[in-house]
Amino acid sequence: MTNVTNSEEQKKPNTSTSSVRRLSTTIEDYLSMIYVLERDNEPIVGVQLAELLGVTPPTVTNTLKRMTRDGLISMDERGTHLTEAGWGSARTVMRRHMLMEWMMFHTLPWSKLHQEAHNLEHAISEEAEIALFEELGRPKTCPHGNPLPGEEEAVRGWVPLTEVSPEEKVVIRRIHELAEQNPDLMAFLEGKGITPGALATVTEVLTFNQTITLEIKDEAVTLGFASAKYIFVERRA
Repeated sequence: MTNVTNSEEQKKPNTSTSSVRRLSTTIEDYLSMIYVLERDNEPIVGVQLAELLGVTPPTVTNTLKRMTRDGLISMDERGTHLTEAGWGSARTVMRRHMLMEWMMFHTLPWSKLHQEAHNLEHAISEEAEIALFEELGRPKTCPHGNPLPGEEEAVRGWVPLTEVSPEEKVVIRRIHELAEQNPDLMAFLEGKGITPGALATVTEVLTFNQTITLEIKDEAVTLGFASAKYIFVERRA
């Protein structure tokens, strides 16, 4: 999993893309996933989109064709990419999703914020988005540590847990958006205290079986590399 790129100097909501309100919830869901992948310089692969969105590959193919027709993405020999209009709409959807997470932060379990925000992000108005952004103190990240659009620089110094060596002390800073797609994993992480701000020490890394063990809150927690790569940390002295 690569770190965040494509940083944009965008310190408050960009409301110039109000056309996002005319998009269907399905298209908004696709925009969100494509945004995350392209932001991180990951290839946009139909099979992966199908898995992430819980649909069939033919459904993905048909939807991507619609999005191409509507000018939201381009598809050619270089791959699938968001257009300028697609980027604008995707940023709006992502920002509203993250603000919804913060709105429910003190009401719902941390591990359930993503799914509940997904149910609300499509309904929030531009006016409510701006007001909520200001009321929350213009946050740079969501409750899971992922950057709001335009705030990518805030997370640039954090590294995947899989890049940390034994005996290193870290602060948990971010649980990647792709991990948020897995409710069971999020519930496990919350139950073990692996949430942004938690202090941990890497005690063991076993490459032969792809596991990493943390000591967190006086408890040993073992994670597979497949999950650990989505956990970003800050090294501490």
